[in-house]
Amino acid sequence: MADLISYRDAVAEGIAREMRRDPSVVCLGEDIGEAGGVFKTTVGLFKEFGPERVWDTPISEQAIVGAAMGAAMTGMRPVAEIMFSDFLACCWDYLANEIPKVRYMTGGQVTVPLVVRTANGGGLGFGAQHSQATENWALTVPGLKIAAPATPADVIGMMAAAVRSDDPVVFFEHKGLLASKGAPPPADHVVELGRAAVVREGADVTLVALASMVPVALKAAEQLSGEGVEAEVVDLRCLVPLDVTTVLTSLGRTSRLVTVEENPYQGGWGATLVSVVADEGFGLLDAPVRRVAGECVPLPFADALEERVIPTVDKVVATVRGLAAY
Repeated sequence: MADLISYRDAVAEGIAREMRRDPSVVCLGEDIGEAGGVFKTTVGLFKEFGPERVWDTPISEQAIVGAAMGAAMTGMRPVAEIMFSDFLACCWDYLANEIPKVRYMTGGQVTVPLVVRTANGGGLGFGAQHSQATENWALTVPGLKIAAPATPADVIGMMAAAVRSDDPVVFFEHKGLLASKGAPPPADHVVELGRAAVVREGADVTLVALASMVPVALKAAEQLSGEGVEAEVVDLRCLVPLDVTTVLTSLGRTSRLVTVEENPYQGGWGATLVSVVADEGFGLLDAPVRRVAGECVPLPFADALEERVIPTVDKVVATVRGLAAY
């Protein structure tokens, strides 16, 4: 069996592959050079590509994303790091008002092919300002693609697709997954953005999850299997484009749907997916749709409290049990 690669190392590998392939790809962000990134996700890039293509920036999210936008508009393919996804709020004007609208407002004369990558999500006791899962923020902005890989292979394949995209991509790397390991993908591995994956087959209920909730859903499915309930698990991978087809196809087999998301229940991506399913797949449903999501509170620092807020295996199992008996 091939040596495993960590999710953390897969980030650096994914970026390096694209930098080797395309000289217009550059990286910028805080401490991403010699230091290798605060989460060690850019280790080796500075050594291989040097200060011409790996830029350490001041602590200014506006400067990082503003510079990336300008570089992208003039022919480069920047990969900009915002250290914590919570700090996307600091450069929100660029991310929400400028970058996603340039291509449209110039009638396609100017594209902004950039990737904003960021460490996302909770479960590590980082407190209310460094633990949020913020995919749903970006989901409210038309013109942004949203990627959130769950495995090292997907990190590499989706990074390739993100860097090559002519539209801006927000690339969420989950902090809770950084140490997880998986099989490394082959060279030239590309995972098309907007293509979900069925990561476990089952006939009784469809669990749709994203990022760190994928292993949670898989563990819940294993536990439910012992009780005679076979759950199919769909790793959504991306929110924009959203692969509704894979979800509806799965629902055709199972007739029951549960979304598992770390975003708060209020305004979470599950609500959007469920509304589309109600529109396009209502006849497939044999039971109400259920959403397991984060609680609508600031994330607590204490791990025992944080566990009450973020979806857990037990919460998913309890929800599916109730649905299976419906």
